[in-house]
Amino acid sequence: MTTDTRPLFAALRRLLRPLARLLLDRGVAFEQFSEIAKGVFVEVAGSEFGLPGRKQTVSRISVLTGLTRKEVVRLRDAAWPEDAESAASFNRAARVVTGWVHDYPMEGTASGAAPLSMEGPGSFAEVVRRYSGDMPVRAVLDELSRVGAVRVRGGEVELVYRHYIPPVGETRKLVYLGEDAGDLIATIGHNLNASPGDSRFQRKVFYDNVPVESLPALRVLAREKGERVLDELAREMSRHDRDVNPDIGGSGRMRAVVGIYFAEDVFVPEDVSSAVSPGDDAKRTIHPATAGARKKPAAGSSQ
Repeated sequence: MTTDTRPLFAALRRLLRPLARLLLDRGVAFEQFSEIAKGVFVEVAGSEFGLPGRKQTVSRISVLTGLTRKEVVRLRDAAWPEDAESAASFNRAARVVTGWVHDYPMEGTASGAAPLSMEGPGSFAEVVRRYSGDMPVRAVLDELSRVGAVRVRGGEVELVYRHYIPPVGETRKLVYLGEDAGDLIATIGHNLNASPGDSRFQRKVFYDNVPVESLPALRVLAREKGERVLDELAREMSRHDRDVNPDIGGSGRMRAVVGIYFAEDVFVPEDVSSAVSPGDDAKRTIHPATAGARKKPAAGSSQ
């Protein structure tokens, strides 16, 4: 492991820019952010950096984090805000929608899923019980109706959109920030130290000389292609989920996540690690998990 912290700190600054923008936009001052960051440092140091066979101590956490022992005790015993209820509601509603599309597909409908009766075999209630855990059927219906994902006509429930997405400005979308950004950072952190055979899939496609007028078409392209890929992944991955297939068996309980996102921003030369000469078609390919393997760069792709 390298002792040169400059690349890490440079990456940290880039990581924090969009986070700082989001926090400032929502009125969060640095003191509040700092307090939460210190609390997470104490939590992670206490749970993940102990010595084998020895109980983690306040003194060791203090050494690891650079905080005083008094601060460590205070932060360790503090009551931190959690939004587990919102996260659980989001995840379960999303699972119901995905399961509906998977179990009852129908060509020609806007969502690609068949309308379902409210109760009985092959009904909306049955899908909710299969995929939402212990959430009441009425609560799931109300939530999906609230965000416009379903509509009720007569005795049937129709799926309007094949994905559960809270409305613009919905506070519940902050679940994305904690879960999705956290998963991506965890994957990058794993790949920094993993051997090639143990690395996790992490790729992106990028171009940095795109006219503004092309962005609407690229947004549509990313959404249409991404949704098709995610639908296929949902079908394949659900076969390995014990909530869907209780007979799978096996040990432990793990999460498996594949995420796709689209990003756009004004190009700033200082934000890139290597300059590309005007007229170059191939963008640099970066593969941290397979460093040392000299391969021909793929146009516009990166890990």
